[in-house]
Amino acid sequence: MSRQLTAGLLAGALGLSLLGTAVAQADETRIRFQLDWRFEGPSAPFLMAVERGYFAAEGLNVQIDSGSGSAGAINRVASGAYEMGFGDLNALVEFLAENPDGPGIQGVYVVYDGTPASVLARKDRGIESPADLAGKALAAPAFDTGYRAWGIFAAANDLEAGAVEWQNVDPALRETLLVRGDVDAITGFYFTSLLNLEGRGMSEEQLTIMPFPDYGVPLYGNAIIASEAFSEANPEAVEGFLRAFNRALAETLADPEGAIEYVRNRDALIDVEMETRRLKLAIDSVIDTEEARANGAGDVDEQRLREAIQLVADAYDLPSVPEPERVFTSRFLPPQEERMIFPERAE
Repeated sequence: MSRQLTAGLLAGALGLSLLGTAVAQADETRIRFQLDWRFEGPSAPFLMAVERGYFAAEGLNVQIDSGSGSAGAINRVASGAYEMGFGDLNALVEFLAENPDGPGIQGVYVVYDGTPASVLARKDRGIESPADLAGKALAAPAFDTGYRAWGIFAAANDLEAGAVEWQNVDPALRETLLVRGDVDAITGFYFTSLLNLEGRGMSEEQLTIMPFPDYGVPLYGNAIIASEAFSEANPEAVEGFLRAFNRALAETLADPEGAIEYVRNRDALIDVEMETRRLKLAIDSVIDTEEARANGAGDVDEQRLREAIQLVADAYDLPSVPEPERVFTSRFLPPQEERMIFPERAE
C-alpha cells in the first residue's frame, strides 16, 4: 500500500472520528450550573459527576461554576445566565415571594435535608442552651440564614426574638469577633463557621453549638434548582442531571476521602484535610439525616415543606406566601429505590 493511500485512509478515519465527536457534542444538551460558593468539600459530587463522565453518559454537557452565595445562584438562574444551580431553598422562597410574576424557578433535588444554620457560642460566657443567649451579643452578616431565621429559632426555644443584641458584620469578620470575645455568639453554617473558628485558634470544646434542625427548626437547606422554562423544554435533561448527581452523591457518601480528589482537581490550592472534614461535617449534619434515610435523598415531605415556607414568610416578612409546588417539584427525581443511597452506619 502506497504512503499516499495510507495517509489518505488515516486522514479519512480521523475526519470521521472528528465528525462523530462533533455530532455527539451537537446532540448533547448544555447545562450551565452555578454553585452557591467556592469549590469546597460539599461541591465534590457535582465535580465528580463531571469528571467521571456521569453527566456525559446522560447526554449532557455540564459546566460547573463557583458562586458567591445562594441569592447570586438564584438570580443567575432567574436571569437565564444559568439553566440550573445550587442554593438555599429558603432564599428561593424569598425570591418567589418577591417576584410573583417573575421567571419560574423550582427546587428539584434537596441535598441538605436540614438547614446548616447554627448558633456557635462561647462556653466561657455561660452559654449552654438557647435560654442562656438572652441578653447576649450575637454577630452575623445581614444575609445569613441564621440571622434571617432567628425568629423561628427563638420561637421554637421559648426565647424572645428581641432578647439578644445583633451586630450585622462583614462575613470575613464574624468568626474573628467571636474569637476576640467582642461578641458572645454568632450564627453561620455549621461546617463553615466551625472550621473558620478552628483556623483562628478556637477549639470545638470551647463552643456550645446549636444546629437549628436540632433545636426545633424544620427548614430545609440547599437544593438543586432549575429554571422552569428550561425544565419544561428539556425534562429529560433535568432527569438525566439528577440521575448523574444522585449516582455521584452515593459514591461521595461511601468514600468522602476519595471524593475530595475531584475538588482538588478543580482547585489545586485547597486544604485537602480541611475540605475532607468540611464534607464529612456536611454529610453528618444535613445530608445523612434520619428523614433522608427513610424516604430517600432528594425529596421533601409535603407537610414539612408547607410549614417551612410559612415560617420563612413570617420570619422574613414576605409580601406573599408561595405555594409548595412553586418552590419544589419531585417530578424529575429518580425513583425512590434509586435514592436509597446511604451506606450502613457502623455499629
